[in-house]
Amino acid sequence: MYLNIIFLPLAGSFVAGLFGRFIGGRGAGLITICCVGLSCCLSGLSFYEVGLGGAFTYIYLMPWLDSDFFQVNWSFCFDSLTVVMLVVVTFISTLVHLYSTEYMGEDPHLPRFMSYLSLFTFFMLVLVTADNFVQMFVGWEGVGLCSYLLINFWFTRVQANKAAIKAMLVNRVGDFGLALGIFTIFITFGAVDYATVFALSPQLVSATLSFLGLDVKCLDLIGILLFVGAVGKSAQLGLHTWLPDAMEGPTPVSALIHAATMVTAGVFLLARCSPLLEYCPNALNIVTLIGGATAFFAATTALVQNDLKRVIAYSTCSQLGYMVFACGLSNYSVAIFHLSNHAFFKALLFLGAGSVIHAVGDEQDMRKMGGLRRLLPFTYAMMVIGSLALMGMPFLTGFYSKDVILEVGYATYSSVSHFAYWLGSFAAFCTAFYSIRLIALCFLCEPNGSRTLTLSASESSWPMVTVLGLLATPSIFIGYLGRDLFIGLGTTFWGNSIFSLPSNLSIVDAEFMSTSIKLFPLCCSFLGGILSFVFYFNYKQALFSLKVSDWGRRLYTFLNRKWLFDKVYNEAINQNVLDFGYHFTYKVIDRGLIESLGPFGLSNVLLSQVKQIREIHSGFLYHYLMALVWGNVVFAVWFLFGIPSPHVLSLLIFTSLWLTL
Repeated sequence: MYLNIIFLPLAGSFVAGLFGRFIGGRGAGLITICCVGLSCCLSGLSFYEVGLGGAFTYIYLMPWLDSDFFQVNWSFCFDSLTVVMLVVVTFISTLVHLYSTEYMGEDPHLPRFMSYLSLFTFFMLVLVTADNFVQMFVGWEGVGLCSYLLINFWFTRVQANKAAIKAMLVNRVGDFGLALGIFTIFITFGAVDYATVFALSPQLVSATLSFLGLDVKCLDLIGILLFVGAVGKSAQLGLHTWLPDAMEGPTPVSALIHAATMVTAGVFLLARCSPLLEYCPNALNIVTLIGGATAFFAATTALVQNDLKRVIAYSTCSQLGYMVFACGLSNYSVAIFHLSNHAFFKALLFLGAGSVIHAVGDEQDMRKMGGLRRLLPFTYAMMVIGSLALMGMPFLTGFYSKDVILEVGYATYSSVSHFAYWLGSFAAFCTAFYSIRLIALCFLCEPNGSRTLTLSASESSWPMVTVLGLLATPSIFIGYLGRDLFIGLGTTFWGNSIFSLPSNLSIVDAEFMSTSIKLFPLCCSFLGGILSFVFYFNYKQALFSLKVSDWGRRLYTFLNRKWLFDKVYNEAINQNVLDFGYHFTYKVIDRGLIESLGPFGLSNVLLSQVKQIREIHSGFLYHYLMALVWGNVVFAVWFLFGIPSPHVLSLLIFTSLWLTL
C-alpha cells in the first residue's frame, strides 16, 4: 500500500506522456486522475494507520550508492509528519488534475500537461517520504524540474520562457546551499540518513569546522546551509523573485505549486530537520528574522498589485513567512498545521481565480473586471470563503493556525521573536486589506471591462465547480477539527517525527499571555478589511488623489515594483556578471587564450609549417635525388658511428641543402 502511494502518480505520468497521442486528452486525464485519486485514498488509510494508530512504517527497497563509508539506500519513512504531507499533497493534486481536464480541455497538448502534473506529484511524494538527505534531494530537484516544465508549458510565449528560466536559476542558488549542507552533514556525521544524523546531533553541539577560512560550529553551519535551500524553494526574502513570475504558467500549475508542492518543501525540510535545528540557536534566529521580514515584505507588495494571480502569489509568499518564523521559534507543529490549512484555502483561491479568468476571456487585470458577483455567484462565494480564511477571520481555517503563530511569537519573549510578532501583525493588516481589495475590484465594484466579455461571463462547468466546492469545505472546518490533534497541549500525534527542546516550547506560555496581545492581530485584520471595503466603495477618489500625490506616487511605485529587488538584482548583479562574462571570459579566455592555444593556434601553426615545407619542394628531379643521397649518408654515419654531435649534424644538413639548391 505504502509504495503504491508513491509510484501510482509515476505510472499515470508515464502512461499519459508516452501514450497520450493514442488515448487523447480525455483518456490521459482519466488515467492520471484515477492514479492520483487512488494514491489519495491510500494516503488517507496511511494517515489512519500511522498518524492516528501510531504504527510508524519504514520500508527498505534496495541499495543505491555504496562507496567505502558512504552508503545510501532507496528506503521510505512513513511517520506522522510524512502522512500529513501525503494527505495534503495527494488531495490537492487530485482536485487540480480534475480541474485541469476542464480548464485545459481545449489545449491540444493536454496529455503532456497531465503527465507533468503527475510527475510533479510523484517527486513531491519522494521528497516527503525519503529517509535520507540524498534521496530527499532527488525529490527536491525533481519538483524544481517539473516546475520549469509546467511554468514553461506554453513555450511559445516569451514571458513564460523567461519566468521558467528565472525560477530554475533562482532555485539553483538555494539548491547549491542545500547541497553544501548535505556535504557538511556527511563530513560531520559520516552518514546522510535521518536516523543517524538526528541521533548524533546532541553529541556534536561543540564540534567545529573550517569554512571559508573561519572556524564555525558545525551544527550552526549546517542549519544555515539547509535554510538557504529552504529560502530558495519556499521563496523567502532574497530568493523570492521567481514566485510571482511563475504566474505565467497555467492557473492549475499555480495552484499546485503554491498550495501543496514546491513552495511547501522548504517548510517541510525545516520541520523534518527539527532534531538537528534545535541545537542550532544562531541558525534559528536567522530563520525567524527572514521569516518575519518575508511576511511583512510580501504583504505590503501585494497591496498595490493589479494582476489577480500575482496578488494571490504574494499572499503565498507572506504566509510562507509565517510558517518559516514559526519554525525559527521551534514551533514546528504549528508551522505544519498552518501549512496544511493554508494548502486548502490557497488552492481554493487560485482555482477560483482561474474560474474568474476563464469566464472573462483570460483577462487577469483586476482593474478591468468588476460586477461579477451577479454573473458568477458560486465563484464569488468560494472566493469570499478563501479570502476570509486567508485573512484569519474567526472560525475559519486560517484563524486557528495564523493567530497561534503570532501568539507563540510574542510568548517566546526575545527580541527576535517580538520583531517577527510585530511585523506579522502588520502583515495581517495588509493581508486583510488586499484580500478585500481583490473581492471588491473583481466582484463588487461597477464593471470596468469589455462589455462583450462581461456579458458573456458565466459559471464554469461541473468539474471546476465541484473542485471549488470540495476545497471550500476544509477551508471552513479543517482548522477547527485538526487544532487539538496537531497543536493541542499534550497531543501525542507527532511522536518522534518532530522534536523541540523543552526550553524552546512556548505554546504553553501563549495560553497565558495578555488577552490584548492575543486580540491585536485579529483587530489588525478587522481594521484592514474594513478600511479596504470603505475606501474602495466610498472613497475611490481619495485613493486616487493619494496615489498621484508626490509621496504617494513614490510609495506606490516602490511597492508596485516589489521593493525594487528586481532592479537591484538586474543592475547590480546580473548586468555586471554578464559584462564580466562577455568582456573577460568570452573575449579574453574563450576567444583569446583558448582559441589561440586551441583550434586557431593549431591551424595557424600547421598552415605555416605546411607553407615552409611546400617551399622546399622545387619540382626538379636532381634536387630530390641529391636529398636522397645525403639522407642516406646521414643515416650511414648515424648507423656506423652513433648519433653525431649537433655540430656535425648541422654541417651535414647545411651542406645537403646548399648542394640541393
